[in-house]
This record gives sequence, C-alpha cells and structure tokens, in this order.
Amino acid sequence: MIIEKLLEKRDLYLNTLKHIEFQLVTEPTDEEIIEIKKTQALTIEELKKIEQEISFLTSKKSS
Repeated sequence: MIIEKLLEKRDLYLNTLKHIEFQLVTEPTDEEIIEIKKTQALTIEELKKIEQEISFLTSKKSS
C-alpha cells in the first residue's frame, strides 16, 4: 500500500517535469526561466527522494 502511494507520487512528479519542460518551450522571460529552473530542480530532488524510498522498501520487502 505504501509503495503504491509512493509510485503515485512519483508519477505526479514525472508529470510535473513534463509540464515544466513544456513551459521552457513557450518562450518564457528570463525571470520565468529562473523560476522554472528552480521548480525543476526541486521537483527532481523530491523525485530522487521518492525513488530512494521505493528502492529501500522494495529491497526490504524482498529480504
């Protein structure tokens, strides 16, 4: 159950990254690019945390 929730969260972050990439294509201003890049970095960090947690839980489960 916990892993399922984490997978849903991971999918949400992956979808967010797709939207962020699209925003970069729409010719944003320099200020918007800075904000988009910040959001992108934060999203990637959260995604890494979730993937580490999923990895930990799945390795624990198979032990």
